[in-house]
Amino acid sequence: MEKRRYPRTAMTNLCVDVSDGHRFFSGIVSDISRFGFCMTDLPKNLNADVKKMTVIISGHEKRFKMIVKPKWSTKENFTKSVGVEILDVLWDWTEFAMDYEPVPHKDDVCVWAGVRI
Repeated sequence: MEKRRYPRTAMTNLCVDVSDGHRFFSGIVSDISRFGFCMTDLPKNLNADVKKMTVIISGHEKRFKMIVKPKWSTKENFTKSVGVEILDVLWDWTEFAMDYEPVPHKDDVCVWAGVRI
């Protein structure tokens, strides 16, 4: 069951540089939300069992440096994917993520008021 407060939005052209506290790796951000994102194409020797990671996301003429908490990881052949929660979310990131969120359909229910929009 999904525990996310905001849906993830698929992204292209976002790169990530991540440090597990010992080494430095590069990968791709495949999807984002206001409070987290998924990193893919990372080397499988990235330690996703740490409490915190430092990341720099760049693309779409933006650059964000954040501290994140790994929530899950999967290994595939020579690469790894890691889903993370952003600690101390920046307002610039929130605005960026909101710009890519899908626009609600007129038949959708407003989560704040519980009424149809």
